[in-house]
Amino acid sequence: MDDTLSNARSATAPADATSGHVLRPDEALLERGFVFGEDRPFAQCHASTLVETRDGRLVVAFFAGPYEGHPDVAIWTAEGRVDGSSGSSGAPPKAAHGSTVFAPPRRAVKVRDVAHWNPVLYRLDGAHAGDDVLALQFKVGDRIRTWETWIARSFDGGRRFEGAMPLVPGDRGGRGAVRNKPIRLASGDWLAGASIEAWRRWDAFFDRSPDGVGGWIATKRIDLDRARFRGKGLIQPALWESKPGHVHALFRTTDGRIHQSDSDDDGRRWSRARPTRVPNNNSALDLARLDDGTLALACNPVPGNWAARTPLSLLFSRDEGETWPFRLDVETGPGEFSYPAVVASGGGLALCYTWNRRRIAFVRIPSARGLLETGTAPAAGGAP
Repeated sequence: MDDTLSNARSATAPADATSGHVLRPDEALLERGFVFGEDRPFAQCHASTLVETRDGRLVVAFFAGPYEGHPDVAIWTAEGRVDGSSGSSGAPPKAAHGSTVFAPPRRAVKVRDVAHWNPVLYRLDGAHAGDDVLALQFKVGDRIRTWETWIARSFDGGRRFEGAMPLVPGDRGGRGAVRNKPIRLASGDWLAGASIEAWRRWDAFFDRSPDGVGGWIATKRIDLDRARFRGKGLIQPALWESKPGHVHALFRTTDGRIHQSDSDDDGRRWSRARPTRVPNNNSALDLARLDDGTLALACNPVPGNWAARTPLSLLFSRDEGETWPFRLDVETGPGEFSYPAVVASGGGLALCYTWNRRRIAFVRIPSARGLLETGTAPAAGGAP
């Protein structure tokens, strides 16, 4: 893996609610690098997403082209494997022990000659045990306000996506997953975080499907006390379920803080959004539940609307998001390190994110338990 990313070990946390405990892991607990090199076949790339397949490979998707919004922008993918372990033909070459190596990126989806945006990967259940069926949602349109959401599926673990079609016929503005992966609820239904970006107002809502592919039904838009809220609103929910029927969402906002809403009826009705103590710079965030139950939140913990997109950090909670006492700063230098995507991987996690719009950076932490045992700290974060 490329080792030119800024050093996580030298992180210094800003004075905010997430600064109680800055992790400084041994290098054996942190692998960092890039999904592809500087000889990429496009000028810019952004908004990556990733999924781990049943056989342990990682599939990363992102949009790329001359620049964001250009008609030539398409959805690209790259496949990675830890240690280059054996798999089907076309797998990446063998790597050094403990590292992840990616095959060259390839253009995966282009449905027509307008810009494509915000791919979202997630794994579906196949018809037979062991099937590796992936779904890919993405946006199509020359402007955000005219987005259509499309869906394609892969029946070979992400090597080829086929059957692209609109997610909801007649959609304008963006149904389904806007940025972060849908989750499968304990009830069996799928829930996706959606949002609408109008000219002067942003709103979020949720879409529900029985199978993660079709039959999507939208909830009402999330209530927000706009008399006390600064800016346009909130978008791009990240979801988790704390116990059957109890679902929670964190939002990107223009208000300088991540906001949260909760549902106790399986994601059908939602509470009014409220600010947490975790800063937000009006940039994307993502969240995943690790194998030991820990929540991992990837974000730029920086207060202020359109504030700097650095540092990029991982925050960890062991009390269902009430507090976030553990923090690892993955990037701390100047630049744009944004739009993270995080998934559980083995006993740890895998993370990817935009690196200065030129590359997609990748981080793997093999052991979350080992990482969190590197120090102690008081609780921080959570709702005020």
